[in-house]
Amino acid sequence: MSDETPQINAVVGQPAQPMPLEPEIDEARKELVALLKHVMGGQDGTVVTAVPGLHVFCISKPEGPKHAFASPALGLIAQGSKRIIVGDDIYVYDPMHYLVTSVDLPVCGQVRVASHNEPYLGLRLELALDDIGELIRDEKLPAKANAPASRGMYVNRIAMPVLEPVLRLLRLLDTPEDVPIMAPLIKREIMYRLLVNGEGARLRQIALQDSHTQRIAKAISALRVNYAQSLRVEDMARAVHMSVSSFHHHFKAVTAMSPLQYQKQLRLQEARRQMLIAGADVASAAHAVGYESPSQFAREYGRMFGAPPLRDKRRWLGEAGNDALAAASMEAA
Repeated sequence: MSDETPQINAVVGQPAQPMPLEPEIDEARKELVALLKHVMGGQDGTVVTAVPGLHVFCISKPEGPKHAFASPALGLIAQGSKRIIVGDDIYVYDPMHYLVTSVDLPVCGQVRVASHNEPYLGLRLELALDDIGELIRDEKLPAKANAPASRGMYVNRIAMPVLEPVLRLLRLLDTPEDVPIMAPLIKREIMYRLLVNGEGARLRQIALQDSHTQRIAKAISALRVNYAQSLRVEDMARAVHMSVSSFHHHFKAVTAMSPLQYQKQLRLQEARRQMLIAGADVASAAHAVGYESPSQFAREYGRMFGAPPLRDKRRWLGEAGNDALAAASMEAA
């Protein structure tokens, strides 16, 4: 995002007049609601399930927009909806849509609920890019046209081929002895469905050897490790064997922001984590993430999080009792 409040360019994944769910899908959604409620046991927050990479959420009192990082994952919602800002784009998804993230992206998200009696219920299933790469190398995978480098996040209309294996994955939680054998098979089926349906070509690009998207993903990984260092776009482009102009173009195509904007969000989110979670003071957190000017840090922090660092920290300490719920509302897929 820019330093100022972003001018939103597009709302992605939200039809002008939402269509109702087909009867079969609506019945499956009702089962999804029941399964998620069963896992949550009537509690708000997040449950890390026995299926590796599967997280379940329930939020009855969502708070304001939250900043976080979205990692490669499938997001499904059974009740409620969520708006996510990536750069200048807004993604909206709900029980009629699923969301796929293929690269690490700094996002701002907000959960919405219909009422206290119908809390937000959703799940996130992490996507292992190595497993996707293995799948796309299978010669039996139906061929798809290559896609150019494009956003590392997209929204698709939900369909039974995606929803049905997700339900089976959740049902496994009642028979934990089946999880080690059955969960990897079902997760592979889910990844297959994501690859062959809708915008699946985008997901293929992230695991396709030497594609522009994969090169940008490598640059993002390096940037996340070295976020506190001075950024030289020339060095990043050279490391992934791209020209500076091509690198800049494709980086923005995938992340909706420039490398410098991406790094800024990385730094500010890490500084906030150090202050609010690790207890660091403002000056130490700013220095740790690479800021030399305290005033610049305070100015950019306030623009991103809505309050100067010290005030934000005091506000958070006063609301520490809501930490689990706040974390869930940010993490919820």
